Amino acid sequence: MKNLKEDYFNPFFSHIYVEKAVRKHKRTQKILAKFPSAEIIEIDHYKDVFCRSRQSFHLQHNAQKLILAARQGTLLYEGAPVCQDFGNQYFYYVSCMMNCIFDCAYCYLKGMYPSAHIVVFVNLEDFFAEIEQVLEHHPLYLCISYDTDLLAMEQITGYVQEWCDLAAKHENLKIEIRTKCAARTFVQDIKPLSTVIFAFTLSPQVVIETFEHHTPTLAERLSFAAELIQAGCPVRLCFDPMIYIHDWQRHYEAMLDQVFCRIPMEKIVDVSIGTFRIPQDYLKNMRKQDAESAVIWFPFDKKDGYCHYPDVLMEQMECFLSGRLEEKVSKEKIYRWNV
Repeated sequence: MKNLKEDYFNPFFSHIYVEKAVRKHKRTQKILAKFPSAEIIEIDHYKDVFCRSRQSFHLQHNAQKLILAARQGTLLYEGAPVCQDFGNQYFYYVSCMMNCIFDCAYCYLKGMYPSAHIVVFVNLEDFFAEIEQVLEHHPLYLCISYDTDLLAMEQITGYVQEWCDLAAKHENLKIEIRTKCAARTFVQDIKPLSTVIFAFTLSPQVVIETFEHHTPTLAERLSFAAELIQAGCPVRLCFDPMIYIHDWQRHYEAMLDQVFCRIPMEKIVDVSIGTFRIPQDYLKNMRKQDAESAVIWFPFDKKDGYCHYPDVLMEQMECFLSGRLEEKVSKEKIYRWNV
């Protein structure tokens, strides 16, 4: 017999599903060119693959497939109550990609989507057109990397650069790009814009090792963030979600020491703080998929359809972090979800 330790999963993106309607789209062709050995399977609609019943999110993450499609219907959504608007009146988000190459145990995408495969919507021009229509009436604060990590996919899609090009054309469009990646080669070609904020999700290294599978280390994220700051890019630090673990205060203290050592705090745009919270229905789906993950089986409190840590613990964790951050950052730059 062959070595039983051999990995029998197909390599990532070994199969690429393509909607027939976008088979000749320029972005489809650009992406497919990066995977000359992939098996291309034409489909009528991405949901025929993505929304099949009885899929295993956990197993699919070992061999994710890529789905290229066109997004139809509404493309621009108002920001959710559990997300921070950072003082912006017109807070919206878009989902030009679904799912993530990272595999964080607490990620709400595991409860939101029926599949772990990654869907890339190639019709960015339609997203841009809808956004420009709204910009004629009022400004936008737009989060473009909530349902994926766009920077982690940049070498495949080039979408971050396209979004930056759009922002450069509109003074009343502010974009946030949330990420956990450390794509340092990206810095070489970046043209800093005051209206494009790179927001880094930061966690103690023990949380990264335990729950944030396949993501860069804390040190790698900080190095990337520091390089973007040096290049003149606006950078936000996001300590969100804070994850409760044994001896959490010591681990978060050590994380902050590392942050203060690597990041010029006087140059950051602002800071986000928030303990873990998730829609109740998403958590229920996640628990069906994973019966052992400690991070999702915590005895959460429930309120208004959301699950979160008990108020006392939530306040203790967020106050601790904000108190330490106030030593380096003005209070006006610190945004807490639970306030």
